[in-house]
Amino acid sequence: MNETSLNLGRSEFGSPENKGNVLSLEGAFDLLKNWVKNEKLIVHMQQVAHLMKSYAKSKGLNELDQHRWFLAGLLHDADWDQWPDQHCRKIIEELESRNIDPEIIHAIASHGPRYFGVEPVTEMDKMLYAFDELSGFVHAYSLMRPTAYEGMEVKGVKKRLKDKTFAAQVSREDIRDASERVGIPVEELISFVIQHQPQALD
Repeated sequence: MNETSLNLGRSEFGSPENKGNVLSLEGAFDLLKNWVKNEKLIVHMQQVAHLMKSYAKSKGLNELDQHRWFLAGLLHDADWDQWPDQHCRKIIEELESRNIDPEIIHAIASHGPRYFGVEPVTEMDKMLYAFDELSGFVHAYSLMRPTAYEGMEVKGVKKRLKDKTFAAQVSREDIRDASERVGIPVEELISFVIQHQPQALD
C-alpha cells in the first residue's frame, strides 16, 4: 500500500449522536457479500472479527460492545477488493451514510496509521491495528504446517517473523508498533491469536 495516497485527511468520523448504532450480523454479511468477491479476504476479515470479539469478551465487555468490536474487525477491509485505491475511504463513507457508531468507524479508519493518517486512540482502535497484520501472518503460517493450528507455538511464529522472506507482505514494523501502542507484548498477542483464531470459521 502507498503510504500517502490513502491518507484520509481527517480524524473525525461519524456523529456522536449515533453511538450504539450498529449493523445486524445479517446486514454486515450482506454488505460483505455485495462488496467482496475474494474468498481469502473474507476469511481474513472473519478471523480478525472473531479475534476482536474474543478479546472484548475476555475483557468482560457486554454483548453490544462485543458486537461493535466484531463489526470493526469484519468490515475493516471491506472496500479493499473492489476499491483498493480508496481503501478505508469507501467503507467509512458507507458506514457514515448508515449512521453507524462513530467508534466503529474510527477503529476502521485507524487500523493502519501510517497509511490512513489516523492515530489509534481507543482500546478498540489499538486492538484492531494489533490483530490485523498478526492475524494474517499466523494464518499464513498455519497453511504451511501439516497440523495447521494444532500444536502451533509462539516460538514458531516468532521464528517466521524474523524470516523476512516469509509472508513478506506482512509489515513487521506495524506489528511492533501496534504491540507497543496497546502495551501488550508481541508474544502475548501471538498466543491469543493461536488460541482463538482456529474457531473463527466454525
